[in-house]
Amino acid sequence: MLMIANKYLIGKLIHSDYNNNMTKNAYIHIPFCTKKCNYCSFISFPTIEYLDSYVNALCLEIKNHYKEEILSTIYFGGGTPSILPAETIYKILNLFKKNTSTEITLEINPEKIDKNYIKNIKDFGINRISIGCQTFDNKILSIIGRRHIGDDVVKTVELLQEYDFNNISLDFIYGLPNQTMNIFLDDLKKAIDLNVQHISLYGLKIDEGCYFYKHPPKNLPDGDTQADMYLSAIELLENNNFSHYEISNFSKKGFESKHNLNYWDNNSYYGFGVSAHGYTDNTRYSNTNNLTEYIHNPLEHNNFHNLSKQEQLEEEIFLGFRKLSGINKLNIEQKYNISFDEKYKKILDKYIKSKHLLRTEKGYKLSKEGILVSNYILADFLD
Repeated sequence: MLMIANKYLIGKLIHSDYNNNMTKNAYIHIPFCTKKCNYCSFISFPTIEYLDSYVNALCLEIKNHYKEEILSTIYFGGGTPSILPAETIYKILNLFKKNTSTEITLEINPEKIDKNYIKNIKDFGINRISIGCQTFDNKILSIIGRRHIGDDVVKTVELLQEYDFNNISLDFIYGLPNQTMNIFLDDLKKAIDLNVQHISLYGLKIDEGCYFYKHPPKNLPDGDTQADMYLSAIELLENNNFSHYEISNFSKKGFESKHNLNYWDNNSYYGFGVSAHGYTDNTRYSNTNNLTEYIHNPLEHNNFHNLSKQEQLEEEIFLGFRKLSGINKLNIEQKYNISFDEKYKKILDKYIKSKHLLRTEKGYKLSKEGILVSNYILADFLD
């Protein structure tokens, strides 16, 4: 059975920065959608009439909690961030200090994206685009409740390239209703032909709170088929100059997501907006999931948790193993004053013998077989 942590498990992970107290990365949650997709359990709302009030609250939160560091990455996630007018994105971006190397990502859905919008977001500083494609198959797109068709993605990518966007990512889901191996691989081949720089793959997971949870879809690929899809995707993408740098992410050389790598490197980041999570000064925090509550009081974080040293170590291991390069045991030993090989000898021996873990020059990494059961393996490292 496929046990890869997917977008719906990892999207809100919390991280800490051991080098200094400066937070150099920011996640901004835009929670609005015109319609919720059938598989989505994220915090999002179809109440577009609250958008202006929400943005005002969001800006107030940023002004009060952001410490004016020059940021390395800014990431607009959602929801549907491209529901924001370009001028509103500019208004939010102007609250942050940036430089020419700051990676600024905007998640977009491909419907209703036109030349004027693309030109404006380019002028306003957006330099990386992540498109929620999911599949190019129109019948499957209809089943899962997407509002675009496959050709909309193609046209959007071509428009972005016309305006010199050269850092474009496409998101895909495998294990969808009626999805065969051929349909899935044809999707990836089309993405390769579009000459995008980054591809993310997430296994379908039906969580409580989404439409599919109460109305289970028919003809879902089983776990073994999902595993075969994932392994076949790795082979196809690696044969077409995509580096598999993180369990769910592939990129052309030099186009790895800096924002996501900050997560996997276990560094700090701000979380702004309703339901957003962040980690600064070794403290994990989150905002309320209630939209009206957030609009009325955006300054008060909902939950705080100061991580113990053991919790920090466990996150370091969990996140580090998501990178295909694996963990650097020397760094871990220096940070936590432990012998990694001694502390985890039984676990390491077990999974090296089963070929789920491999030794590297710097430590250990998951094998391809290990990736498929990564949740089980990583759970063994938790006290």
